[in-house]
Amino acid sequence: MRNLNILIIDDEINLVRSLAFTLRQTGFECREAHNGRVGCQLAEKEQPDVVLLDIRMPGMNGLEVLEWFRTELPDVPVIMMSAFDDTQDAVTAMKMGAVDYVAKPFDVDELILLLKETETRRRLDSEVRYLRERTTDFDFIGNSVGIKQLRADIDRIAESNAQTILLRGETGVGKAVVARELHRKISAEDAPFVEVNCATLPERQIDLELFGAERGSQPGHFMRQRGLVDIADGGTLFLDEIGEMPTAVQAKLLHFLETHTYRVPGQKTERRVDVRVVAATNKDLARAVEESQFRQDLFFRLNVVPLDIPPLRTREKDIELLAMYFAARFARTSSGKPISFEGRTRDFFQSYAWPGNVRELKNLIERLSIIYPGEVITVDLLPTEIQMVKPQDALSIEESMETVERDLIREALMRCSGKKGLAAERLGISRHALKRKMHRLGLS
Repeated sequence: MRNLNILIIDDEINLVRSLAFTLRQTGFECREAHNGRVGCQLAEKEQPDVVLLDIRMPGMNGLEVLEWFRTELPDVPVIMMSAFDDTQDAVTAMKMGAVDYVAKPFDVDELILLLKETETRRRLDSEVRYLRERTTDFDFIGNSVGIKQLRADIDRIAESNAQTILLRGETGVGKAVVARELHRKISAEDAPFVEVNCATLPERQIDLELFGAERGSQPGHFMRQRGLVDIADGGTLFLDEIGEMPTAVQAKLLHFLETHTYRVPGQKTERRVDVRVVAATNKDLARAVEESQFRQDLFFRLNVVPLDIPPLRTREKDIELLAMYFAARFARTSSGKPISFEGRTRDFFQSYAWPGNVRELKNLIERLSIIYPGEVITVDLLPTEIQMVKPQDALSIEESMETVERDLIREALMRCSGKKGLAAERLGISRHALKRKMHRLGLS
């Protein structure tokens, strides 16, 4: 993790130089400015992590400088300093957005502790801004073989301290939850977790979001923007829907993954950060490479530590547990009694394919909890698509065998990145036999 960059703005030259020397000895990086105007110019260029700002200065005073920061660089925390016992200035500064206030002469050890605490708050604030409304969809509920294996795989990867991890699985299986769990097990408690969905941003915007930009480096870009890569320094950058990343940005990401350095547009030098990258996809990236939709070298770089997340339809034992968990969760939200499920409803839940996986189940339980709070959910209250399925206990032996066979083939193909030859070998059959079975079972 890089050292904190502190900007000291104070007209007392000897104090500034002495304080900067002490902070550098402690491991901080420091910039010095001896008047407000120069301080603003340095801040605009360097964008420090924390600012130490004197209140009483000739020309542009500290409160005027603070007002400039709140307008131009609102994310940069400012600590006010003053040799005058002026309570009114302190109150005014705090109301204007200063994060703290210290009186001169101050204890340097206490100031260093305050700087570190301020940076911790800044990191947490940055994480909250980018992750608001992105709460965990579900805990690791379940006792199925698939979920037990997933827990074991997460522990194994956490122990390896891998820096690049690829999560593979269908839409709605909980890739973001797994990414957060990996982050929790590997990273420090206060380390940032930053998420970006590659499918929701156009090419120019995703480049800007990831790597930032200097003021004026792009048309219509008037403010310096800090990239998510920098915000995630010391923690985890989660790239969801990596298969949708524009090819032009893929080359830049590959360079970053290999070197942990990047260059902000508008700057000449590269920056180094300590970031773990967890990427996720519901696409077959190997096939995307064959179709020239994804860079082969980036695929190889991402696929060093792959982790497959099982679909809900292969976790029959977990469906009822998850349904009950969500029912209790949404009952707490509405301060009511949780819904329950009659036996036939549970049978239909077990037989339904859940194409939207855990997310679909969660959304259904939320809807039922809102419409039928505290009631027993019967089959006739379920959506039509679930009512149309045939409960598993009514299936013929042939139909049951086909269901098992279909799921095994899907699982093998997912684990082998869609390569039929490897999947056939994993299943213990020939490639031609696998193709015949896929055709018979309606698998593409």
